[in-house]
Amino acid sequence: MKALSHRSLVPEILDGLAADDPRALTSRRDLRHINVLMFQARIMASLLRKFVPRPPRRILEIGAGDGTFMLAVARRIAKHWPQVELTLLDRTGLVTAALSADFGRLGWQIETITCDVFDWAERAEGRHFDAITVNLFLHHFRDAQLVHLFSLLAPKAPLLLATEPLRAMPALAATRLLPVIGANDVTRHDAAQSVRAGFRDSELSVLWLAANGRPLEERRAGLFSHIFVGASADGGRDS
Repeated sequence: MKALSHRSLVPEILDGLAADDPRALTSRRDLRHINVLMFQARIMASLLRKFVPRPPRRILEIGAGDGTFMLAVARRIAKHWPQVELTLLDRTGLVTAALSADFGRLGWQIETITCDVFDWAERAEGRHFDAITVNLFLHHFRDAQLVHLFSLLAPKAPLLLATEPLRAMPALAATRLLPVIGANDVTRHDAAQSVRAGFRDSELSVLWLAANGRPLEERRAGLFSHIFVGASADGGRDS
């Protein structure tokens, strides 16, 4: 366990590939499978139901990728949360017209923003959401970067809800089984690195506090996931 006692960040291969690179396309397919195996959509839907007290009007997802993760979340909650305006933010534009139509059939309206999250957050004054969600994204950043990001995002929503990799030996060992699902070399490398860069204990709570926020919940979820929910200084609710 000593090898995982501290976060270790190494650039992930997928981040350096063009969006239409065949290895990137295969790796994003792998990531959709990994999200299912980690129960990430189920975990996020549960967090939203627990911490968002009434049906929200506007949700922002940062690091949204191709949007399939939030579509899986929406399918779990749209029956009771109709007419949500969902903003999907990612530095690469990957959301297709077909996926937008899938959201539309659920009664959700989506807006896509292609931009670096720091650049967007520094410029988007006056944008406000009922919640910000993030999945398998925060682990890409060093602690000081996360404090800065949290300080930029906290004024934009009363709650931030995150599902991240759990930094633990069982999770790292599980990455060695990825060839079973046909994962390519990019996914195999990046999955192991994601675990090493992931979170445990109250690490995100400490960073959220440093950004003047109020942590509401942080814990492991299952074998592979780590969850965090933080409220802005004047928002959210006590857990």
